[in-house]
Amino acid sequence: MKTVLLTGISGYIGLHCAKELLNGGYSVRGSVRNQAKGQEVRSTLAAASVDTQNLMIVELDLTSDRGWENATAGCEFVMHVASPFIIANPKDPQEMLSPAVDGSLRVLRAAKRAGVKRVVLTSSIVSMMGSMKTGTFGPDAWTDIDTPDVSTYMKSKTLAEKAAWDFINQQVEEVPMELTVIAPGGVFGPPLGQNISGQSMSMLDQMLRGKLPMVPNTAFPMVDVRDVAKLHVQALSLPKGAGKRFIAASAEPNGFQSAAQFLKDEGYKGPSTRIAPNFLLRFVANFDREAKGMLALLGMNLSCDNSQTRELFNWTPIPFKQSVLESAAAVKAIQGKA
Repeated sequence: MKTVLLTGISGYIGLHCAKELLNGGYSVRGSVRNQAKGQEVRSTLAAASVDTQNLMIVELDLTSDRGWENATAGCEFVMHVASPFIIANPKDPQEMLSPAVDGSLRVLRAAKRAGVKRVVLTSSIVSMMGSMKTGTFGPDAWTDIDTPDVSTYMKSKTLAEKAAWDFINQQVEEVPMELTVIAPGGVFGPPLGQNISGQSMSMLDQMLRGKLPMVPNTAFPMVDVRDVAKLHVQALSLPKGAGKRFIAASAEPNGFQSAAQFLKDEGYKGPSTRIAPNFLLRFVANFDREAKGMLALLGMNLSCDNSQTRELFNWTPIPFKQSVLESAAAVKAIQGKA
């Protein structure tokens, strides 16, 4: 049985990756920041009818060297999903940049020492399109982090991924460790468990409660979390996957306005399809760090070239409408229990 170290197992994407890995016959070491989270992970997966017999929980921190050597020992693969994701720009950018960049390098160094065959790294399309407004981007594109309005989160994903590629390209061994990058778009899809604190789910939660009177004027490629997890697991053993960046998102742009419209058409009363004027969000950004973190997205209308992912993974994305409606049903059920 092949063993995978999965960092960030307690997160929205991490839990779905754990489910795919365990159902796919892998032995999983899932990293959490504290053991209380580990218990939550076990009960969440068990509630989703996942056999957790081959799951081991390890306590790791992206900002500390402690425990990484033991965690990677005997692993054939590492799936590095953990990374700070907050839309709001932190007061000190290093709060987000350091765990993202140094954390990725810490994972890669530990994996390398342990003789890991391949690392699958979760990046984001914001490492490709963060400095664009219109047009189409592909896996060769990189965000220019010096562009005005590019958020700290966008910088963190771009710098972390670049650092990872630099690390991989500097190897001199005859059989070097391999890296495959999965870059999801905006992620929707029903969460595992009761946690809706992730950015897209908490936004959906607010929409359904009628607490979002206006939505931002932006549209970019989206993806279902279940597709993201499947692609991560396939990427572990895809022969042609080494050394490549894969966009995990539908080709066409989708915005929060279209999500709100799907929900209204389905009979939900809370969502508003009114677009917030850009000037209003720019004004609010002067004193609201979350609004400031969204400035780069304003007026964005982007498509992507996902042909490489579709072809090599034989992948057909779950439609955005299905993803939104199934997410809403899950969030409503969670709200009902709250």
